Amino acid sequence: MTVQAIRKKLQALADPKQAANLQRFFKTGPGDYGEGDRFLGLRVPQLRKLVKEFSGISIKDIQELMHSAIHEERLLALLLMVQHFQRSDEKGREALYRCYLASTACINNWDLVDASAGHIVGGWLFDKSRQPLYRLARSASLWERRIAIMATSFFIKQGDFAETLQLAESLLHDKHDLIHKAVGWMLREVGKRDLNAEEQFLHKHYRQMPRTMLRYAIERFPEKKRQDYLKGRVD
Repeated sequence: MTVQAIRKKLQALADPKQAANLQRFFKTGPGDYGEGDRFLGLRVPQLRKLVKEFSGISIKDIQELMHSAIHEERLLALLLMVQHFQRSDEKGREALYRCYLASTACINNWDLVDASAGHIVGGWLFDKSRQPLYRLARSASLWERRIAIMATSFFIKQGDFAETLQLAESLLHDKHDLIHKAVGWMLREVGKRDLNAEEQFLHKHYRQMPRTMLRYAIERFPEKKRQDYLKGRVD
């Protein structure tokens, strides 16, 4: 299956009305975080189905799709990259990890990050030095910072929370709402597995946390406890 054939298939599935909705939802207007992004109007289940159909695509072709101006082509490329990563040997996974980090300028919306960072960056770094995550967390790029915290979703699933908590602390004063949401989400995921670990972090930091980050982190708490955190009543 060639890139040209894949693009033809995607164009055949395009839905202009849905594309207009997606362009609003993903904030593509002037000055927005997704400024200038273009959509065909495909839904994620459609793309996941196409991953199976296009599973034989080469890494070179995945890279070409990754550099597309079309959002769904980039998302499809990332889903295919995740599939290749999960099927590859150590050498192949390393090559895909390096390709991913060399392509972060193309991984430029929150859904693209969230569909891929845990699988590829987290999957590669789990049994290695996690220092690359701290470099990403210090980046001027919003998307690299989100990659850093979302990569730890893989670690959380293995019961390893240390990097999530350290990166969350380093991102406490980040200015962007999309980082607040991602950090809060990952803290909530830690709490699903170890509530004490999450609450130790919250007790130390909740008064300084951005409101959105705190709300995401405590979303599943009982209502009284939620209100105690929101109103600063937890000692």
